[in-house]
Amino acid sequence: MSWLWISLAIVYSGSIVFLMINWSALPEKVPAHFNAAGEVDRFGPKVEMIILPIAGAFVAGLMQWIERFPEKHNYPQRLNENNVKEFYLVSRKMMNRLKNICLLFFALSSFEIITIAQGLENPLGNWLFPALIVSVAIVIVYGIIKQVKIR
Repeated sequence: MSWLWISLAIVYSGSIVFLMINWSALPEKVPAHFNAAGEVDRFGPKVEMIILPIAGAFVAGLMQWIERFPEKHNYPQRLNENNVKEFYLVSRKMMNRLKNICLLFFALSSFEIITIAQGLENPLGNWLFPALIVSVAIVIVYGIIKQVKIR
């Protein structure tokens, strides 16, 4: 386990604790969806807040499981016995980074929704979703570049 994975697991767990601590202070209707500009465009019952930690755990668990089986990932035809370990390592690292980004996104989304629901200023601004897209794109492009360099 890497220090990053442990740190993100703590942040993710902290977001669940934050939700539990603030549960009684949440109004009956909380932000449930944001548009592309980062503005709330749908409110829903606060029980929907439970979906975020469950979805985050499911996605992280699924990606962790997929990461353990690099032989099942998709590779170019030039994969052979001489470069298979390099391809597997690059693919596992890419999956690990994507999993970490997802955990962070779910934690920050929960924090953002709770603070907005309590009438506080949006602490994260409107950058959360664009940052997610850019982060995922960077990880994927970096992984592809690393795979292209494998001979």
